[in-house]
Amino acid sequence: MSEIVLSKQELREVAAFAAACAEAVLAVFEADQPDDSRPRDAVSAAWEFARGGERGRNLRDTASAALKAAKNAESAAAREAAWAAMSAAGAAYLHPLAKATQVKHILGAGAYAARAAELVAGDDRSVGAEHIERTMLHATPAVVDVLKRFPVAPSGGGRVGELTRTLDAGLRSLSLAE
Repeated sequence: MSEIVLSKQELREVAAFAAACAEAVLAVFEADQPDDSRPRDAVSAAWEFARGGERGRNLRDTASAALKAAKNAESAAAREAAWAAMSAAGAAYLHPLAKATQVKHILGAGAYAARAAELVAGDDRSVGAEHIERTMLHATPAVVDVLKRFPVAPSGGGRVGELTRTLDAGLRSLSLAE
């Protein structure tokens, strides 16, 4: 299996993209669990890394805590929003392996956020599609470049997997000049 060269700055770009994706649906979780800051803490840790912080224990700990927060969520939408936050903190740990599963580190937060938006809208898939379109606007050329170094998103994964593949295909179709 070949390795993909990733600079720390590229990892920061990916983390910033993931943090922006998750931040868009934090209110969904917070409406469900107003006293639980774990998903917000995970997004904050992702932003901290994206802005020059270290890739260390805080990212892992807040990602794990957001995952635990998802288990406490009352609604499916809140659970998806917490998973988006977990994915944002985990984005900094994109592995330089040419494996399709690594695409989830890049796009997972966006896919979970789109699913949360769908569920808030009564499982309206058009809302998820619109969310994916808006998400694509936030991907920098560096994020698209990193994504294109990996194989396409894997099959499976239910609706979040579908949203991941939609986001993946959309971003791969972009010219790096956009």
